[in-house]
Amino acid sequence: MNIVDRFFSYVSVDTTSSNETGTTPSTEGQLILAKMLCKELTEIGLTEVNLSEYGYVTATLPATQGYENEPVIGFIAHMDTSPDASGKNIKPRIVKNYDGKNILLNEEKQLYLRTELSPEIKKYLGEDLIVTDGTTLLGADDKAGIAAIVTAMENLMKDTSIPHGKVRICFTPDEEIGEGADHFDIEGFGADFAYTVDGGRLGEIEYECFNAASAVVRLRGRNVHPGYAKGKMLNAITLGMEFANLIPPTEVPEVTQKREGFFHLNNLDGNVETCTLYYLIRDHSEEAFKERIRKMEVAADFMNKKYNRAVCVVTFREQYRNMKEKIAPQMHIVERAKNAMRELGLRPKERSIRGGSDGAKLSFMGLPCPNIFMGGHNFHSRMEYLPIKSLELCEKMIINIIKTNK
Repeated sequence: MNIVDRFFSYVSVDTTSSNETGTTPSTEGQLILAKMLCKELTEIGLTEVNLSEYGYVTATLPATQGYENEPVIGFIAHMDTSPDASGKNIKPRIVKNYDGKNILLNEEKQLYLRTELSPEIKKYLGEDLIVTDGTTLLGADDKAGIAAIVTAMENLMKDTSIPHGKVRICFTPDEEIGEGADHFDIEGFGADFAYTVDGGRLGEIEYECFNAASAVVRLRGRNVHPGYAKGKMLNAITLGMEFANLIPPTEVPEVTQKREGFFHLNNLDGNVETCTLYYLIRDHSEEAFKERIRKMEVAADFMNKKYNRAVCVVTFREQYRNMKEKIAPQMHIVERAKNAMRELGLRPKERSIRGGSDGAKLSFMGLPCPNIFMGGHNFHSRMEYLPIKSLELCEKMIINIIKTNK
């Protein structure tokens, strides 16, 4: 199976993860894909193919004879897609020889992938692009990573002339909801270092990411009949709006970039009696990250003092930390990937992630794990697209990382 057909088969399975179920994997579709992958990995000849009780798929590419003492390299990608946009009934199609103009995704709904909102797309003039029909995300994040890894494994099984040490692969569930590494068996995986194939555009390598936490802000109001509410009602929705206005408007995703951190209000629900705000807190600097948490605590304290009662409670949950701390002492891992790109004529682009990956948690769990490109753009969006050439180069880069030159 070629890499594009493989990618299309993976995106046909709805693997949207969910914060609501409390299970691992969080959705049934991820198990369906996991079982498909186990069957495929077995068929191409990998060994030690396993599906764990938590839905993690692992397998081994054995070392070629005489290279058994080489470092064991791991490659990791995630099976779930983001709940930010629908992943059900994805209808991918190929735009041949892209002409640089807006792409009509859906004629019936008049949905376009517009160049003014995705100016980087013009870098792919003349290339073939995979797009959606504008009603769902594409799932390149991270099924493109899975397709590249599986294709590389298949090609290495077929071509025994390429020397390499032992390679371990793992496909994880629930990365998009911050739980992809929660049940990862580092010791059982047995790699000396690994790469998450979960990056973006061609040539990118990332070994620095946000420090990240979630915050749940619970506001408690007081409900009475609105006809007799004067001096009595305390509207929790209004309290929620008041809290949100205490967050600096210049420190939100809409107006930040590069290494700038932010507060992101990504969901809310409520009524007069209770209102809950769900925030993401992000910053590359650990000191600035701690200051963001303090700002939210100060805002809650202000609300409680103003109303002379406990109207506001904030709870925090750490999600991941900046992996640079763990990777910086082992930069040979990064250099290996950069050299693999250079062999393909690519110019490596070091970038700090405005987000995170399984690799951030895994690095702190003892498995150094930078992130490498798989080629997609506009993740978590109905405007997501994937240049086919970038996907194919990702697969070739993986082989270059693996191969051993003595």
